[in-house]
Amino acid sequence: MHRCPLPSSPSGPIFLREKPLAPYAADWRRSRGRLFAEPPSPTRGDFQRDRDRLIHSSAFRRLAHKTQVFIPFEGDHFRTRLTHTIEVAQISRALARGLGLDEDLAEATALSHDLGHTCFGHAGEEVLAHCMAPYGGFEHNAHALRIVTRLERRYAGWDGLNLCYETLEGLVKHNGPLLGPAATRKIPLEIIEFDAFVPLDLELYASAEAQCAALADDIAYNAHDIDDGLRAGLFDLEDLGEVDFPRQLLEEIAILHPGLERVRVIHELVRRLITRFVEDAFVETARRLAALQPRTIDDIRAAGGSVAGFSPEMAAAQRELKEFLFARMYRHAAILPVWKNAARIVRGLFEIYLAEPWKMPEEWAQAAQDLDEQGRARRIADYIAGMTDRYALAQAQKWLGAPPEPGEAALHAH
Repeated sequence: MHRCPLPSSPSGPIFLREKPLAPYAADWRRSRGRLFAEPPSPTRGDFQRDRDRLIHSSAFRRLAHKTQVFIPFEGDHFRTRLTHTIEVAQISRALARGLGLDEDLAEATALSHDLGHTCFGHAGEEVLAHCMAPYGGFEHNAHALRIVTRLERRYAGWDGLNLCYETLEGLVKHNGPLLGPAATRKIPLEIIEFDAFVPLDLELYASAEAQCAALADDIAYNAHDIDDGLRAGLFDLEDLGEVDFPRQLLEEIAILHPGLERVRVIHELVRRLITRFVEDAFVETARRLAALQPRTIDDIRAAGGSVAGFSPEMAAAQRELKEFLFARMYRHAAILPVWKNAARIVRGLFEIYLAEPWKMPEEWAQAAQDLDEQGRARRIADYIAGMTDRYALAQAQKWLGAPPEPGEAALHAH
């Protein structure tokens, strides 16, 4: 990785206003650098530049039309991958600010965390992973790394976004190490290949900023899936009485605001869920940091456990919420047929492109034809993973004779 010199100005101070950070925070001035050296910016730190590049990327814009839980054109108020990502970025930035961490790196990690998701949420990812099993597999974090290091084609001097090491590290490891006793899943091939070129210390944790982004993801999707599930009628407020934490919040709302209309009750519930999770994360993370007493970011990486997290009580509440949502929303009878139809579309497109790659656009088809079978399959997976829900449905109708089926209002996402 290339370190870039610090910006300077012979005529006066540079236009950077940096807040004091904790000693263990990531500091762009001491970044491990970028793959390709670049001149510095007099107005932005390197993590801010990464954040801006992610926002302006094509993959980020496509998130507006990718499923979170509900297909976007079935309702204007349901979350998409883009609205979810914005919510995660807001929460991660708030956590970083309160803990004396670099807000731009926390936000950049949040903005990148869902870039690699396919059309149709996790339904699409599961099927694409099955199709790619003979060719190295498919996993959305690994595909996000592929997007920001290879697939984005915007800059004259390189492919990808040329992000800082710390941003790439957060993208790959925000959920924890990929090697060693803390690892929970097999390392995807794309990450293995990149790590051989740029070692990411896969046995270590990512920065505290990246860990905050992972917490923010959990907070955001628990809260907004309850909101979307209630709006869609998949369950009702009374059903949430089965779960201790939301039941307590609903009782609190009833005491403070008796007779409040349903739509406002839902909003009050969601904002309280987010607030309580965030406040708990602040207290617990501060407690862990005080116990560890890290002096540098490397102390965070080598801590042997995550420094950002929930208290045992709130972690239990989160697990209970996830179990409720899994049973009452993600496996709802109205959603499962849509999941099956999405799976049929992704599988059908993969099979037809593998057999007849010229049915992809010319640029993709030419690149695929020049590769061996494994490389061609990977190129096809890149193409399908980049599809929005609407585009995938249109391609299915064109090549598979598969018009959208009734009830395509929801897709399983978590």
